[in-house]
Amino acid sequence: MNAQKAKNTIEKVQQLQRKLYLAAKKNSKRKFHALYDKLSRVDILEEAWKRVRANRGTGGIDGISISDVESYGVEKLLNEICQDLQQGNYQPKPVKRVFIPKADGKKRPLGIPVIRDRIVQMAAKIIIEPVFEADFKESSYGFRPKRSAHQALEVIRKACNNKGWWVVDADIQGYFDSINHDKLMKLVEIRINDRRILKLIRQWLKAGVMSEGKYEESIIGSPQGGVISPLLANIYLNYLDTVWEKYGQALGKLVRYADDFVIISRTKKDAEHALKLVKFVMQRLELTLHPEKTRLVPMWAGQGGFDFLGMHHKGFIKVTRGTQKYQTTFQFPSKKAMKKMRAAVKMELASRSKLKLDVKELVERINPKIRGWRNYYGLETAKQWLNKIDWYILQRFTIWDNKKRQKKGHYQRMSKVYQLLNNEGLLKLAG
Repeated sequence: MNAQKAKNTIEKVQQLQRKLYLAAKKNSKRKFHALYDKLSRVDILEEAWKRVRANRGTGGIDGISISDVESYGVEKLLNEICQDLQQGNYQPKPVKRVFIPKADGKKRPLGIPVIRDRIVQMAAKIIIEPVFEADFKESSYGFRPKRSAHQALEVIRKACNNKGWWVVDADIQGYFDSINHDKLMKLVEIRINDRRILKLIRQWLKAGVMSEGKYEESIIGSPQGGVISPLLANIYLNYLDTVWEKYGQALGKLVRYADDFVIISRTKKDAEHALKLVKFVMQRLELTLHPEKTRLVPMWAGQGGFDFLGMHHKGFIKVTRGTQKYQTTFQFPSKKAMKKMRAAVKMELASRSKLKLDVKELVERINPKIRGWRNYYGLETAKQWLNKIDWYILQRFTIWDNKKRQKKGHYQRMSKVYQLLNNEGLLKLAG
């Protein structure tokens, strides 16, 4: 696709999305009918492919990868998908179950669709997302256009600093695996009345899972890993956001990022009432709060804090230039985040194969990681913790240097390694 054609495609897609969003925003009770035909539009499928390709990812149960599609011919595949959709022959395949390690040592299951299904899911997402964006609330920040984790963190900081003395730290048990299909479809049907779009969504939900060569039915849940799963997950929990907007705002500030959320309240009584309201909503959605991980957290200085979006949030006393004291909320990498950063550094520097590389090559490999961490965790209140990771990186480089030179007593060499890393342009997390 040449540059001008790509630009035209993006503009046409954005125009359609803007039109759908404004129509939905103008009339909150409007149901959208004629959407399915837009799925097979050339510009929609081309934009869907572009986004799927950018996300990369492994192949599904058929083993076909992004590069395989490019070898086969992108235009040829999109034409085939277009025909299948227009003729009503499209049938999704089961997702491939893979497991990724979690920080606590457990594994998180993902359901990976085949590339063809990812393209159709992305096309559907392009079309229906603007409709639901018109309904989504200010309290929701995850997997939404023009919304970010940093925005959520800033709202939390301000709410805690505005006499937010108590926090409801909530954890939904196995959220994606617990979504009730019928309840989800009823929430989708509030806005979508196109029978073929609804059938598609239900097909994806019911496609099943291939795990170690065995087929498993999908009776409940929306597999993490699907292109459309985050949108469906937000549609489901938008019910919580809507109930909160109507009945809970006086009890505190709700901040939700996908299935993770906190409520910042001024009093313990408000926090207790907030938790009761949340439990009521969870019951309606047939979801369960984790009994051990869901808790009320006091936020005044000296008390415990809470983890959210990779950050630990904790109250500290600060002193002005005079003698006046005030409490403020610090946000810095959680213990889990610190552990993950150290593990990533060690993986990059500890293996024997890395002894074949020189310092410049290693710096080039690790700098993108440091840059990403700095972009996310680099808050003013986090410098003390980021310094610890900078120190750890220096330690690991010094150990690597001694192994490469077959020497011991690495601390005597640390200052020279530090200078060497500076010369090669190693980035620092703490700035």
